[in-house]
Amino acid sequence: MAKITRFEDLICWRKAKSLVSLIYRLTRKGPFSKDYPLRDQIRRAAISSMTNIAEGFSRFHKKDFIRFLDISQSSTEEVKSLLYIALDQKYITKDLFNEVYDVANETIRITIGLLRHVKSTIETKPSKVREPKTEYKTKLNNEFLDLLDEFIHNKNH
Repeated sequence: MAKITRFEDLICWRKAKSLVSLIYRLTRKGPFSKDYPLRDQIRRAAISSMTNIAEGFSRFHKKDFIRFLDISQSSTEEVKSLLYIALDQKYITKDLFNEVYDVANETIRITIGLLRHVKSTIETKPSKVREPKTEYKTKLNNEFLDLLDEFIHNKNH
């Protein structure tokens, strides 16, 4: 297990960031750029996917982190649903739809994997009235989140 101190090192955050970039690229030109309600909604959903991971990471309790990871994956599902509208309106091609949809699916898969991992660290501890002592630390108390290597982007690879 590796210690992680920055949300930027989470693979799910990096995938969500890629999704945001794709959505902005997709909505910047052509008729999609003029459909303001759809364009703005799909952008907000993608942004929510990325920012909820970061916000959850900064929370003190693991249960809060889990809640924000759940919101993140739900926002990514919203992006997928909105992609169907863009496809039906012929704002995007089927190939572009598939490309973005695949990135969204990968983002969800990795985010849910991290959510399940964090949840399992709570469930394996003895039940108490309070949440078990956290294994991660926040910037406030100079502690770090301890995660399996599979959830962390390793700059050396």
